[in-house]
Amino acid sequence: MLDQPTVALPTQGTLPQLKLLLAGPRGFCAGVDRAIRVVEEALRRYGAPVYVRHEIVHNRTVVEELEAKGAIFVEELDEVPADGHVVFSAHGVPKTVPAEAERRNLLYLDATCPLVSKVHREAERHFAEGGADSRHILMIGHAGHPEVVGTMGQLPPGAVTLVNDAEEARRVHPADPTRLAFITQTTLSVDDTAEIVEILRSRFPLIEGPKREDICYATTNRQEAVKAIAPGCDLVIVIGSPNSSNSQRLREVAERSGAPRALLVPRLRDLDWSVLENVHTLGITAGASAPEALVQEMVTALGHRYRLEIEERTVKLEDVIFKLPAPLG
Repeated sequence: MLDQPTVALPTQGTLPQLKLLLAGPRGFCAGVDRAIRVVEEALRRYGAPVYVRHEIVHNRTVVEELEAKGAIFVEELDEVPADGHVVFSAHGVPKTVPAEAERRNLLYLDATCPLVSKVHREAERHFAEGGADSRHILMIGHAGHPEVVGTMGQLPPGAVTLVNDAEEARRVHPADPTRLAFITQTTLSVDDTAEIVEILRSRFPLIEGPKREDICYATTNRQEAVKAIAPGCDLVIVIGSPNSSNSQRLREVAERSGAPRALLVPRLRDLDWSVLENVHTLGITAGASAPEALVQEMVTALGHRYRLEIEERTVKLEDVIFKLPAPLG
C-alpha cells in the first residue's frame, strides 16, 4: 500500500485562524487498496515490468508511484508483449478483454473490485434466466466510464440499455416493459440514483432490482461524511482526480448539502490559494481512489499559512478488506 504519513504542523504563532473539518471516512476504499496491492504483489512476484490495462484506479499519484516501481500502463492488450504479465483495473473489463488475453496466452490478473464483480453477476443472472423469463437490463450509470463499459460488456450487445440520468429514465422505452431489471454503477450519487430508481419503478412496476443497493459502501459512506460537514463550511475541497466518478459526486454532494462552494483538487500543487480568501471554515475529504498522503500534504501546507483548529468528523468506521485474487491470494 502507499505510505500514509502523519501531519507535522509548524509553530503557528500569529497566523490567521482557520477551522478545518476533516470528513471521515475518506480516501482509499477496500477495492482500491486491493487493486493497488495486486499490482505491487505482481511486481514483487514476477518482477518489472508488469502491464496494467487502463489506470488501475483513477488517481495520477497512485499511477505515478506504481510506474516508479515498474508498472507500465497501457490502453489495450495489443500494447502488451507476448510474454507480459497484465493486470485489469479495479473498474472491471468487458468479457472480450480476458478472452483476448487467453487467446494470446498472456498471464493476467483481474483487479476488478469485488463489488463491481457483484454487479456483473447480477446482470448475468437477469440475462441468463432463459427464454421468456429473461429480462432486459437498464443500467444506471455514466456513459463512457470504464465501470459502465465493463459491466455492459458482460452481456451481448443490445442486452443492456444505459440510463444516464433522471431525464433519460423518463424517456426510455424498452421493448417489453414487463420484463425489466436494473443495475447501477457503484460510484454514483446516492440521492441521484434514488431519484432515478423511483422514476423507473413508477413507470415499470414489475422491474426487478438488486436485493441490496449496487452503490458501494465506500461511496455511500463518503457521501454521508460530506453531508455531515458541508453545512458548516465556507468551502469544501475534495481531493481527487477529475476522471474519478466518486470524487466528482462528492463535490456535487457537498454543494447540494449546504456548502457555498466545493472544489475538486487533484493534489496540493493544483490548489489555487486565492480560493481560501474569506474562508473561515474549510472542509476536506478525498475520493475513494485518493491516498491519505494527499490529504496530509494539504493539511501540512495549510498549517504553514494558518493557525489551524482541526476537527475530524467520522460518520462510520470501515473495516472491509478484500482478499487478493488467485494466483496472488
